[in-house]
Amino acid sequence: MRFADKIALVTGSGRGFGRAIALRLAGEGADVVVNYVRNREPAESTAAEIRALGRRAEIVKANVGDPEDIQRLAEAAREVFGGVDILVNNAASGYIRPVMQQKVKGWDWTMDINARAALFLTQACVPMMRERGGGRVVNISSLGSVRCMPEYVVIGASKAALEALTRYMGAELAPEGIIVNAVSGGVADTGALKHFERADQMLSYSRERTPAGRIITPPDLAGVVAFLCSADASMIVGQVVVVDGGYSVMM
Repeated sequence: MRFADKIALVTGSGRGFGRAIALRLAGEGADVVVNYVRNREPAESTAAEIRALGRRAEIVKANVGDPEDIQRLAEAAREVFGGVDILVNNAASGYIRPVMQQKVKGWDWTMDINARAALFLTQACVPMMRERGGGRVVNISSLGSVRCMPEYVVIGASKAALEALTRYMGAELAPEGIIVNAVSGGVADTGALKHFERADQMLSYSRERTPAGRIITPPDLAGVVAFLCSADASMIVGQVVVVDGGYSVMM
């Protein structure tokens, strides 16, 4: 298995993309730190599935928008598993509002969770990766980083910042064998869509205009994350890999 004896920390891994990523990495041999911030039940479910695969799972409640929680999350990985080999910055939040209705509080909240957290959680995990001979960091972005989506302005800006961080972290850390990349996912039918008033229209529009004939699923994205965490992707550095079934090439 590609990730035997590896430790993965996946933020926001109770549901959606994070859950699929955690299960994919566990399915290939990794032990996983499962992170959540509000609802423990989905995190317990993810952890139970990981253990059913014969791997270890540790659940840690932490708000990655809080610098103190970031440190506590990294320390928990060290205390329980002895370190981190793979970090997936997946946790995300944000305010769905038009440009003229955005507020400072919403901007700060979204940037802190979607962009700042990736930088400082990576900082906290890199010393452990160095001790273990290298590592992988994958940041989860979205098409809103480069395309305009309805009322997505602050989330789109935070994802654009995340992709810039990916390039800078990738260039700086690659000489140490710590490989950083991002995966940008297309529209998927996950719980995150419930925050959009036009969710059904978004899904229908995406299905009709995706060359692959369907929208992506969390396992589709998880498979690409797993590839980027593998030795086969060691020469892919600071890149954003788009997983959208060809939707964005048709826009």
